[in-house]
Amino acid sequence: MAFSRRTSQHDEPNALAQAVARVRAEASKGGPPLLDLTVSNPTTAGIPYDEKAILDALRNPLALAYSPEPLGLPSGRAAVAGDWTASGVPIEARHVALTASTSEAYAALFTMLADPGDEILVPQPSYPLLGYLAAFDAVELRPYPLVYAGGWHVDLDALRSAVGPRTRAIVVVAPNNPTGSYLSAAELEAMLDLGLPIISDEVFARYPLGAGVPDGRVATILEAKRGLVFALSGLSKLAALPQLKLGWIGVGGDEAKVNEAMARLELVLDAYLSVGAPVQHALPRLLALRSARHAISARTRHNLGVLRAAIHTAPSASVLDVEAGWYAIVRVPETQSDEEWAIDLVESDRVHVHPGYFFDMHRGAHLVVSLLTPEAVFAEGIERLFARIARL
Repeated sequence: MAFSRRTSQHDEPNALAQAVARVRAEASKGGPPLLDLTVSNPTTAGIPYDEKAILDALRNPLALAYSPEPLGLPSGRAAVAGDWTASGVPIEARHVALTASTSEAYAALFTMLADPGDEILVPQPSYPLLGYLAAFDAVELRPYPLVYAGGWHVDLDALRSAVGPRTRAIVVVAPNNPTGSYLSAAELEAMLDLGLPIISDEVFARYPLGAGVPDGRVATILEAKRGLVFALSGLSKLAALPQLKLGWIGVGGDEAKVNEAMARLELVLDAYLSVGAPVQHALPRLLALRSARHAISARTRHNLGVLRAAIHTAPSASVLDVEAGWYAIVRVPETQSDEEWAIDLVESDRVHVHPGYFFDMHRGAHLVVSLLTPEAVFAEGIERLFARIARL
């Protein structure tokens, strides 16, 4: 039987995944446990939730009736618009669309903006899921580099050079995963000058690791008043509720372009109608909950402090500057590849971290750790990591 080439990306487990599986199997038989510093699921990370409030929000009897709305129920769209507006960026509910996830938001926008074979520009390093989403929509990804020089910035010359006759949009991840860097105001203006739609993945935007968004950085792409921009977010990170499967798109820029985009987006989403009624009716109350978000912010900031304090024990390593999000990057000596570093840490120290190549970091050797990890596990894992480096 013939299948689409777009679904043929079935790779065998890599060497790191095999090492993790072996150590976990040993742990299940009484061996030493693996300290997982790649935690990404808040619902299994010991984060406190207001369980009663969440369950009460989902008990709305209005969810028993089906009301197909391609762009989402008006109450849900208004709640999202209100949340953005309260954060300092006014947006009208009519410029918001609800989706079943941020991934679905990407897919809808790729479908709306690009024909098969067209190109989308994406940052490098960044999260690897984008490659799969692009393949499923038969569009090509072309990377543009983020460069580190005491802080992260977009290589604007390389970005301009990457634009070709079939380029249809620019993707930014702000804050980026894993670099944790916001887009600067100057970078946004330079991107807008290219005249291409900009898709901004902002799922970590409400998790600054300092006092707030740094000066000169952009809190959300919806600050743009020209061009055509799309801001993506959702309950998965904003409310730490990935299991409820709800994302959204905020559309901004030139009014005429925004109106055309909303009409086309409605056409695409009307073909799927994938967002469930219970979560849409619950959305206003879910967005009002803050306890999980505050707990995550406290934990990520605490763990970043632990990481930075530990660096003195291994002077040959360094922690790269990070502004927001749930991740941090450790630059390690290039005595071996970052994959080999990660495998050695699993097998010898029982510590699981991401190698930098997982995020398309191709220069130097880097390890990525999750700041969402429970504090005690994180502290022990970081101590082992730097002890390993110090033994070189």
